[in-house]
Amino acid sequence: MSKYLIVGGVAGGATAAARLRRLDEQAEIIMFERGGDVSFANCGLPYYVGGTIEYRDDLLVMDPKSFKSLFNVDVRIYSEVVSVNPEAKTVQVRFGDTQYEETYDALLLAPGAKPLTPPIPGIEHRNIVTLRNVPDADNLHRLSREYPNGKAVVVGGGFVGIESAENLRQQGLEVTVVEAAPHILAPFDTDMVSLAENELKSKGVKLVLGDGVKEFHHGADNGLRVELTSGEQLDADFVVLSIGVRPDTAFLQDSGIELNERGYIVVNESMQTNYPSIYAVGDAVQTYNGQTSEAGSLALAGPANSQGRLAADNMNGAQRKYRGFVGSSVLKVFDLTAASTGLNERALQRMGMVYGEDYRFTVTFPNHHASYYPGAKTITLKMIFSMKDGKVLGAQAIGQEGVDKRIDVIASVIRFGGTVQDLMDLELAYAPPFSSAKDPVNMAGYYADNIMQGLTDPLLPQELAAELEKGAVLIDVRSPSMFEAGHIKGAINIPAPKLRQQLSQLDKERPIIVSCRVGINGYYMERMLNQHGFKARNLMGGFSYARLFDLDMVHGLKLVK
Repeated sequence: MSKYLIVGGVAGGATAAARLRRLDEQAEIIMFERGGDVSFANCGLPYYVGGTIEYRDDLLVMDPKSFKSLFNVDVRIYSEVVSVNPEAKTVQVRFGDTQYEETYDALLLAPGAKPLTPPIPGIEHRNIVTLRNVPDADNLHRLSREYPNGKAVVVGGGFVGIESAENLRQQGLEVTVVEAAPHILAPFDTDMVSLAENELKSKGVKLVLGDGVKEFHHGADNGLRVELTSGEQLDADFVVLSIGVRPDTAFLQDSGIELNERGYIVVNESMQTNYPSIYAVGDAVQTYNGQTSEAGSLALAGPANSQGRLAADNMNGAQRKYRGFVGSSVLKVFDLTAASTGLNERALQRMGMVYGEDYRFTVTFPNHHASYYPGAKTITLKMIFSMKDGKVLGAQAIGQEGVDKRIDVIASVIRFGGTVQDLMDLELAYAPPFSSAKDPVNMAGYYADNIMQGLTDPLLPQELAAELEKGAVLIDVRSPSMFEAGHIKGAINIPAPKLRQQLSQLDKERPIIVSCRVGINGYYMERMLNQHGFKARNLMGGFSYARLFDLDMVHGLKLVK
């Protein structure tokens, strides 16, 4: 009879325990959890704070008693594994004031990660909290009710930070997000993330970007003042720290188990450590990016669950290989959904890839279902692809409806090494209430294929000023009413239906930039002009995409409204 020990009882550990039992009814399985909860929905914590999830117990997917009765797993809560001896195949466990030893045939490490709490002066305060587990959620839930209409500062603009900010704001608090980087939500490129930032600001969340926390000052009645690096001062009743996480692996430092320089457990494709009988999964492991093969870590529930199942199979004698992560993610930002998958532009540029030579992207604004069916909502979809072979590299989408399923489709194509031609060829479910005959994913593929074939050479909004300085003329082909409502300064308005009749009035020696609402009519006119001997380029995404940029400040152009 095999004896399996599992350290950590949340996503990866709980999944592995249940899988091991399904594979081996006779095995002895013991799962240690330092806290009092196992298999809880940590991704749902912000929504319990905000009241969307009304009952705390709904966060508890399974308790120790249920685990025992359903899977015959010995779940030991409030039991901390303090050391591992790989040579002797033993672990030391602390329970209260006592400590004891357990042996194992195979060991799974799923200790997870813990929030970063940097040594900022004044950080030790009862009203400066993190959000990582159920007790954290209880604490933040209490604070949000203790200070109705109070002030909260969220430090960190990652997923948990933004979800916390939204849910606190929905409780009626005055919320400020402080992010040291120039923008929130690192998986999204600058052009796309502005949509999420504008949504937050429209709902009353204040954003302080490109600034960090220098010191926390303690006031009377537990009040706080947050001093920023810039010198700005923010008053707060409480602060949520969401700066990032680090692997909870201090107990392994002297074990001989290989850790990288940041403390992540190094594993191979079988999720094994440098000791064949010890496996590791979840937020505390270093695996690799499935697209680039570069070592990396990813603190997401999906990969943790997948790794837990795979490791359990291998502990039971299988020989399955982990294929690396793609990095698909999604979050709610008030009325918007923001999702991404694969590599963004910053990642590609860090790899030395150059826009135009090595990669390009498309930006489209499709409706989430047929435009003639009531309730159609616009999606902003960015898809990045390789100019060498057309391989899909990444995608980001933001909108009110239909965002997640488009990113899920593209994530699947990326997983299987697919190309823009594969996006074109996908046969996706269609009926007017759900999509269009040409799904937004298909359209992104068509656009990219046109670029690769040389049928279009879209100009980016940030490239426009330089082209105009060199003598290009900008023609806005939207209707006069749309042009009057807002346009790029210096543009000439010639509606698309009339442009063909006015070709004789245009100078073939001057390059032409065509702009429309979202880029489609601009593409049609670009093709027409070039086949009549003009040198024309379409403005990527038209006026809708240009509006995402601060052209007046950055590019010397002004959006006239």
